[in-house]
Amino acid sequence: MVTITEIAQALGITPSTVSRALTGSPRVKPSTRQAVEKMAAEMGYQRNVVASNLRRGRSDIVGIIVPRINRGFFSSVIGGAEQVLNEAGLSVLICQTHERYEDEVRALKTLRTNRVCGVLLSHAIESSDGSHVAEILGDQIPLVQFDRVFSGLPGAKVVNDNFNGAYTATRHLIDQGYRHIGTLAGYMSSEAYVQRLEGFRTALFDAGMAPAVEFPDTIVPETGHEAALKALEAGCDALYSAGDFSALGAIQALKEQGCRIPEDFGIVGTANESFTALMTPTLSSLALKASEIGRAAARAFLDGAPAGETVIPMELIIRQSSNKKQIWQK
Repeated sequence: MVTITEIAQALGITPSTVSRALTGSPRVKPSTRQAVEKMAAEMGYQRNVVASNLRRGRSDIVGIIVPRINRGFFSSVIGGAEQVLNEAGLSVLICQTHERYEDEVRALKTLRTNRVCGVLLSHAIESSDGSHVAEILGDQIPLVQFDRVFSGLPGAKVVNDNFNGAYTATRHLIDQGYRHIGTLAGYMSSEAYVQRLEGFRTALFDAGMAPAVEFPDTIVPETGHEAALKALEAGCDALYSAGDFSALGAIQALKEQGCRIPEDFGIVGTANESFTALMTPTLSSLALKASEIGRAAARAFLDGAPAGETVIPMELIIRQSSNKKQIWQK
């Protein structure tokens, strides 16, 4: 690779002058800058980004860490954030943790090594607190958390309105005539899932009802399938699911048992994944405004937003799996 020193030797000037010319320093005469740029092009010079970042102490890259890149929600968050950051002249480096604590630690260290100018982070399920984040990033790299956050960490946070979303979904099941409602709750190590559970419980309490059953740490199709069978044995006639994938497994189990959905059993999921409108029956779900969350997280970073929380509302999308009154009306 052609170096700055070689360009300087070819022009008979100092390497520092070449460096300043290539970075547009006003200390270099226009004629000298033009000569340097011409020689650099002729010699095939390419800027060493890593070395430049080391000298500056940071890069023009923002790191984004998500649990799983193949989930529609997280890919849309990345898309929204990348749009805002690219418009500001920044690039993104994406890492996924596969829900593992060790991978989250590795991703944070990788981003620190690459001198990113900021980190947008949604925590892995295995991360029980944020102490490792503070230890790795220190106070030199700005942090914005989104979706899954730890309230004790500094910096801005962008979250879904988990409590009110779950409340609305559960209230919908009550209004449809279901009376023995359980929940497929997510991981209780995550504040987001805890908030959804609280919204579910509060909706039932306000209606003078109690949860029929609660299944914590139920978030994938396999555990949803198993929990739905237990819910049937317990006399449930509806489930609010904190995730769509567990709801998918639950519907499969209910259909295997000959349950008519929504006549015999109702179910509402969360996240409005792409498959919810394609399955049979179609799945009612709380839509998370993923792109908006990504854009808000990116703007919070660019604005240098201090510690504070931006709450993005959810929207209940009613489909066949819970629309019992429509069946009655027919």
